[in-house]
Amino acid sequence: MVTAYVLIKANTSEVDRVKSTIESFDGIERADVVAGDVDFIATLSVDSPAAVKDIVATGIGSIDGIEDTQTYIAMT
Repeated sequence: MVTAYVLIKANTSEVDRVKSTIESFDGIERADVVAGDVDFIATLSVDSPAAVKDIVATGIGSIDGIEDTQTYIAMT
């Protein structure tokens, strides 16, 4: 299994909509609304790094209001 953390910056006031949409993707364990430089942190647990890429690029990146993502894959 591959664990990854995705830091997500969004330009929207629709926090609940964005959070529920992020959580709807297969492989997303949780999405937390956070204060700071980013707006959400999503935790992924998937089979491969390619699956992380698919979720971030075609899933999270396609949500209306998402400005930027940073992805970190756990090394342990």
